[in-house]
Amino acid sequence: MSVLRARCPNCRTFTAVAIGDGYECHSCGGTFPAGLVRVPAAWGAGGEAMADGARVPLPYPEVAVIDGGTLEEQTTAIVEALPQRPIVLGGCCCAHVGGATGVAPRVDRLGIVWIDAHGDLNTPETSPSGNLWGMPFRMLLDSGVAAAEDAALVGARNLDPPEAEFVARHGIDDSLDRALAGVDAVYVALDLDVLDPADVDVLISEPDGPSPDEIAALLRDVRQRTRIAGMGVTGFLATDRNTALAVRMLAAAGF
Repeated sequence: MSVLRARCPNCRTFTAVAIGDGYECHSCGGTFPAGLVRVPAAWGAGGEAMADGARVPLPYPEVAVIDGGTLEEQTTAIVEALPQRPIVLGGCCCAHVGGATGVAPRVDRLGIVWIDAHGDLNTPETSPSGNLWGMPFRMLLDSGVAAAEDAALVGARNLDPPEAEFVARHGIDDSLDRALAGVDAVYVALDLDVLDPADVDVLISEPDGPSPDEIAALLRDVRQRTRIAGMGVTGFLATDRNTALAVRMLAAAGF
């Protein structure tokens, strides 16, 4: 596996070659602003439909498809596969652990904007379900990939009591002014379940979410404030409207 060559989304051959931050296909001549890492896995009970979401067609060259036996192995494989400007496509939000961990050493100070209907801030001790997909944001903060002061949680409206206590204790909120004030770049973790259920097809929906227009505007705001070093899109089912939503959100973020 080499991040220097990827499968072109147009001609489906391994002729897309890394040029700077993006890729250029030597076969069809297409140019692309980022490389795609697929992570068709969901670390929780009944998540197979989310894993299938990682296989939807997107207009970016495919650098790697990750199939790790454990979450630790998955994270290591994602880190090793990340192109210079990566898009990580899940699966569940555990894919962001590898995405953010991989881009962090490339910048002096990484921020995280976690856009999700849920906090994903549990630990094995606090989780009511035991599903690992409820813990990845906490994993990144506890491991020091980003500091709590450099992290924003946007769109969350269903936090478990230990998660609510954690964000209150560490001052985590949805403020981009606070989270991005001192960072050099940001990793954006977008779980499409942040959207209102009327606009998206997800496994774990929460009512009263923002519209696609609102999240697209938020992503444009993030890219105007700082460099987006990498982005992941996760937590959705493999439907046509979700594919269109993923493409729209990535474009709003400048990918």
